[in-house]
Amino acid sequence: MTTLASTAPTTSVAPAAEPPARFRDLIASEWIKTRSLRSTPWTIALTTLFVIGSSAVAALGASRHIADAGPGTRQPRDFLPFDAYPPAGYMTLMLVASGVGALTVVSEYSSGLIRTTTVAVPARGAMVLAKAVVTAALWTAVGSAVSLGSFLVSQAVLNGQHAGVPLTHPGVFRAMAASALLAPVCALVGLGLGVWIRHGAATMVTGVFTLLILPMMFSQTERWSADVNHAMVVSAWRRLVQNWGPSPESHMFTATVPGSWIVYVLWPLVAVGSAVVVVRRRDV
Repeated sequence: MTTLASTAPTTSVAPAAEPPARFRDLIASEWIKTRSLRSTPWTIALTTLFVIGSSAVAALGASRHIADAGPGTRQPRDFLPFDAYPPAGYMTLMLVASGVGALTVVSEYSSGLIRTTTVAVPARGAMVLAKAVVTAALWTAVGSAVSLGSFLVSQAVLNGQHAGVPLTHPGVFRAMAASALLAPVCALVGLGLGVWIRHGAATMVTGVFTLLILPMMFSQTERWSADVNHAMVVSAWRRLVQNWGPSPESHMFTATVPGSWIVYVLWPLVAVGSAVVVVRRRDV
């Protein structure tokens, strides 16, 4: 004789849902990605040395010119902005910052890591914003170090001819701040271009054209052309570093200092904002 054994019904317990990633977790993740790249510290170190070295070379040239002109040619002392912040060095900084900023996005698309990232973080807009925060913080630190180093090295060289100025000299702080912020502005522009284009070579070429070549296509002798020229990052940087006003005899239109600061704000805002919109609407 057999009996039917009854078993108590079992209920399956649904696994607890994982909490969504917090924004600070996304920032930590992006920082790990950035610092894990071996090329990042080498690129930053070499760029820093090159830019500060270009300031030293420019200051040496000015020092020799002052020495050849004879004693007492620069009384009272004045700040020589393009010896402390030479265009050649800081245009190089622009290109490197925009290139590294673009690689934070383009490298994920080229390697396919972007698929894993978007699965782990469905909020693509937050992902782009986290990349932007890390990129801006990193290049602000780099730009500040380069800007301060360029000033100190150049003034140390010029002090040999008693032509150096202290940090408190008029015009120094604005030039230093503009040169420090040039790096994060260009890095965020590169990041935005990387999201739009998603291809390494094309992004780099577009960055070079947008940041350096396009401004040269517009002169400052006509109003409409000067307005376009003044809306470019490199033109805004030059005006902010320049510590003299327009010459009355000049027939060129000169950008204003507040307008140049506005250019500094609008370029990264438009670049990152458009990147957030694009990444939300486009498939990986």
